[in-house]
This record gives sequence, structure tokens and C-alpha cells, in this order.
Amino acid sequence: MQEIADLLVAGGLKAEALPDLLPAQWSKLIFNASVNAVAAMTGLPHDEHFAAEDEDADLGHLLRGLVDEGKRIAAAAGVELHDDPWEMNVLATKRGSAHFPSMLEDVQARRPTEIDLITGALVREAERFGVEAPLHTALYQLVRAREAAYSA
Repeated sequence: MQEIADLLVAGGLKAEALPDLLPAQWSKLIFNASVNAVAAMTGLPHDEHFAAEDEDADLGHLLRGLVDEGKRIAAAAGVELHDDPWEMNVLATKRGSAHFPSMLEDVQARRPTEIDLITGALVREAERFGVEAPLHTALYQLVRAREAAYSA
């Protein structure tokens, strides 16, 4: 794996060979479960709103709460995260251009989303480990309801 990572880096790409993928997978899961579901429900692309915490009503507070909830689930599962999902969020909002998460694109096109595979997976892990996850559970239910409304 290290040889492959070295070749990618030599070719100008960012790459890192990890001895265990689980911590990186969990970091990405928490990030995606938080950002995608919020984008799907708000209609906002992933931009500076997702990290803003200056005012009480700023969206960053919700994102931080979702990330913290995800971190508690990961800790209960015995996973030490590779990257901090909150920092992943903040860095992504500073890219200079808004990103349209796939779940937002799916909702706008009235297609089924990946809510079961992303947020649903995190909610199921919370249940399995006995961790309260009211924010992720609410977003999971809201996106599922939004999908159901396509045919209404």
C-alpha cells in the first residue's frame, strides 16, 4: 500500500497509506452524515454557512452538534477517528466555491437519496451501542419523509 501511495504522491496527488481504514471511514461517515442531510433539508450547498457560529441561529451550531453526536457514537464503537469531522467541515467550507452534496442534488431532482447508507448507518450504530443520537435521527426521518413526499 505504501508503494501505491508513494506513486500517487509522485504523480502529484495527495495520498496516505493507512494501516487501518476504519478510523478514516468513520471520520468521513460522520462528516457526510452531517453535511449531506443538512444540505438536503436546507437546500443550501456546502459553503461557509455550515461552519458559521457567530450568531445563535447560525447553521454551524447544528453541524457542530451533529459532528459531536457522531464522535460519541464512534467512541462508543471503540473507534479513534483519523480526522476531526468538524475540521473537515471547516476546511471544506474554505475551498472558495460552494459544493453541492450528492444528497442535495438527489432531493432537488426528486431521486432517492443515500440517507439509509449514510445517516441511517450512523443512527443504527448509535442504537447498537446505546448512544443517544436525536439530531441524526431527526435528520434521517426528515430526509426519508422528504423522499416520501416525491410521490405525494
